[in-house]
Amino acid sequence: MMNQKKIYSWALYDWANSAFATTVMAGFFPLFFSQYWSDSTSLSSSTFYLGLGNSVASIIVALLAPVLGAIADNGSFKKKFLIFFAFLGVVMTIGLGFIAQGMWPIALLVYIFATIGFSSANTFYDSLLPAVSNKENVDYVSALGFSLGYLGGGILIVINFLMLTYPSAFGLMDATQAIQYSFISVGIWWAIFSLPIILFVDEPKYHDEKSLTDSIKDGLSQFKSTFDEIRNLKVVATFLVAYWLYIDGVDTVVRMAADFAITLGFDQTAIMGALVLIQFIAFFATLIYIKIASKIGLKNGIYAGIVAYMLILCGGYFVTEIWHFYCIAILIGCFQGGIQSLSRSLYSRIIPEKKSAEYYGFYNMLGKFAAVVGPLLMGTVTLLLNDIIGDEQQAARFGLLSVGILFILGAYVFSKVDIAEGEAIAKKL
Repeated sequence: MMNQKKIYSWALYDWANSAFATTVMAGFFPLFFSQYWSDSTSLSSSTFYLGLGNSVASIIVALLAPVLGAIADNGSFKKKFLIFFAFLGVVMTIGLGFIAQGMWPIALLVYIFATIGFSSANTFYDSLLPAVSNKENVDYVSALGFSLGYLGGGILIVINFLMLTYPSAFGLMDATQAIQYSFISVGIWWAIFSLPIILFVDEPKYHDEKSLTDSIKDGLSQFKSTFDEIRNLKVVATFLVAYWLYIDGVDTVVRMAADFAITLGFDQTAIMGALVLIQFIAFFATLIYIKIASKIGLKNGIYAGIVAYMLILCGGYFVTEIWHFYCIAILIGCFQGGIQSLSRSLYSRIIPEKKSAEYYGFYNMLGKFAAVVGPLLMGTVTLLLNDIIGDEQQAARFGLLSVGILFILGAYVFSKVDIAEGEAIAKKL
């Protein structure tokens, strides 16, 4: 029986940093960026620059993740790197609350650094999953993290939503100040609920203590050897390519949904309501999804998520009323946590535990390189089609549909993954 205190301390980090994913990435940053920091008369340009910012952050994280993972494995720096990047994310997120109107380049730069902190810390958070779970409960523990993340992110975004709707009740002047203080609240929330994983989760030590200099040198050497190793591990390599493709579609929907709704002309209060709905549905749906996957199998569970997201994109194309958008939000809530959680726990089964940070570095590297493609693809298609047809809403609809190709390719590559073979090979390494 794994230590429950360690399991919940680990899972609470998802509760901590999911506030950034909901309030900042999916919610207030796209709204504030298009309507406060940048030119609100050019929604297509705002979509393009938002997609560009997400892509730049993803490239940086993708380049850093596997190398830092190798260093962390060699010198037992998983927790130290998690703390450093979480601190970076916290400080940059709080900083968003102090950027003046019209300063979109600074806002985008600070957002990029906050996203780097958020995503890089997740690499080392994921790599600690084998330390708090075993083969019997890894699916549940992974799902618990995502589920608590949705609940925690949902609770704070409700508070932030109320701040936005009733600013005077919170001692705030207007909605603008409410959003600024919402950014600050996310940073504080993230910092406080990061304490349990720092205090109560022990990092397994597979190597003798090393200095940072020696860890860097040995880590770079191990990075090259593990890269060669992954190339020869057919199951791991195939899964990473599949994950690279389909998780991009998931991330793009999360990051660009609010911007899409803005382009369709929906009210920001209604958009926030849909995001809140996603969080609370996902809290329950993720745990239920894992139970269903235990009956139908891991692969079929991920296939179900891919098919559902294809339907979500098709449904999104036809959205014209706010209730349509809410129906799409319900579907996202039902499948988002499930496909993310199953992917993480499946990967933990087919990699060697003693190299978890480095392997999760490659996992997150490909996830972030995928996130380079999706937002940029959607933003570029929207911008180009608007120039051609002169209709921002129709251009945005086709931009959303363009993401579907990533799910189709991801499903095809995933069909080549043999989980049993991967588990057998991982035990030998």
